[in-house]
Amino acid sequence: MIDVTHQLNEVRREVGTRVLEAGEARIVTIGQTYAADVEDVWDACTDAERIPRWFLPVTGELKVGGRYQLEGNAGGVVEACEPPRSFRATWEYGGEVSWIEVTLTPQDGGTRFELRHIAHVDDERWAEFGPGAVGIGWDMAVVGLTLHLSSGEAVDPAEAMAWSTSPEGLRFMTGSNQAWCEAAIAGGTPEAQARAAAERTIAAYTATE
Repeated sequence: MIDVTHQLNEVRREVGTRVLEAGEARIVTIGQTYAADVEDVWDACTDAERIPRWFLPVTGELKVGGRYQLEGNAGGVVEACEPPRSFRATWEYGGEVSWIEVTLTPQDGGTRFELRHIAHVDDERWAEFGPGAVGIGWDMAVVGLTLHLSSGEAVDPAEAMAWSTSPEGLRFMTGSNQAWCEAAIAGGTPEAQARAAAERTIAAYTATE
């Protein structure tokens, strides 16, 4: 489905913090550059008919103040939108609220895509699983976007599901988890803590494999 090593190396991952009104929040950032113009990437990320071609079916109003719902996943409210450069929305799942910010930056011959997931996570939970808990999921989503933008075609959900449980899919998740571990260490997490959290995270992701 995709060259695992190449895809893992094409993505930049960062782990940091931001002070919000409610206190300090953790930030997980994932980014990749695509050989597509900014309008095309923007359309892929914001058009309700196109999002399911690489991510999940979405319903609701994709406009500022509108509420959206991803099938079987998070929902939320669109808080800001500046076409074709950025949007921000709440990410509401499992009774918890966090935020996503997507920015697109034109570059020579392409577009830089970055997504930041911002969440208040208590120290105990962060120490247990670290950034890989959400980072692996975003890496998998970016695989879908990569395939869609490179071909213009929709990603077959059945094929994507089969790949995610295949040896190649497992290798991808393991590599993603390791990359998020390294990003956590670079962001200031003690190495022993980061590696222990990464072990727990990949065990949780592959428990039913």
